[in-house]
Amino acid sequence: MRHNKKFNHLGRTKAHREAMLSNMATSLILHKRISTTLAKAKALRVYVEPIITRSKEDTSHSRRMVFAELQSKEAVKELFGEVSTKVANRPGGYTRILRTGYRLGDNAEMCIIELVDYNENMLGAEAKSTATRRTRRSRKSTATAKTEENQAEA
Repeated sequence: MRHNKKFNHLGRTKAHREAMLSNMATSLILHKRISTTLAKAKALRVYVEPIITRSKEDTSHSRRMVFAELQSKEAVKELFGEVSTKVANRPGGYTRILRTGYRLGDNAEMCIIELVDYNENMLGAEAKSTATRRTRRSRKSTATAKTEENQAEA
């Protein structure tokens, strides 16, 4: 029985799973978006979001803690330099998972996981969608429409 065992083991040993998630987190930080399976993306989101939260405070202790997870100097430098400034005022939810369909070979559900603040297309769409308001009513109010109808009858 697997009572109280909530995370996905992904069919790997502990060492293999940790190494894979570390490598995927490094790639996500360096490239800002990666394509993977949905199960791996969900596991990666749980793994990488606390690391990004830790990068908001630029101290030597937090750098060492992040380096212990990622094992990549380039990723730590990128994370504490560029990424942490973009996510400084965001209270969480640094990643977005976009489903892309199914893989041809084994029908695994594929997706793209990306850092939220780095997709200019989505940022432009959010700004555009909040700027326009649409209503089902006509432009004229019902009171002015009735007075115009009364004048036309007379």
